[in-house]
Amino acid sequence: MRLSAKIAATVALLLAAAVALGACGSQGIKVAKSSPYRRGAVLFRDHCSGCHTLGVVGAQGSASSIKNRVRTAGPNFNIRKENVEQVLYAIRNGGFSGAIMPENVVVGNDAQEVARFLAQYSGSQAQTTPSTPIELSTK
Repeated sequence: MRLSAKIAATVALLLAAAVALGACGSQGIKVAKSSPYRRGAVLFRDHCSGCHTLGVVGAQGSASSIKNRVRTAGPNFNIRKENVEQVLYAIRNGGFSGAIMPENVVVGNDAQEVARFLAQYSGSQAQTTPSTPIELSTK
């Protein structure tokens, strides 16, 4: 095989691989393309899914067991409900402990988009704990 044919074959193979890899990930997002939360979903997948779990974007970054937990395993947002203010605080300050998550992982409008998306979709599998009303004595 001539050198130019080998180069052409290599380039074709690399282009095919790039196209295949470029298609990965977008199929995991279960937010409609017409949704006002779609951009936030894509940003979350691109910037947060390595450490956090959220089924609606196909993210599985959180530990599912204490045995397989690693230092970068962040909260599971299928279970943990967040509001916009909490998400923006965490984004600006590197989470709530400041130990692992980078500060300002997204900024400006991107941070707002992620916060609105996460406030809308987090906590879908949150478990409720039965409670009993308690009356305090005033004696």
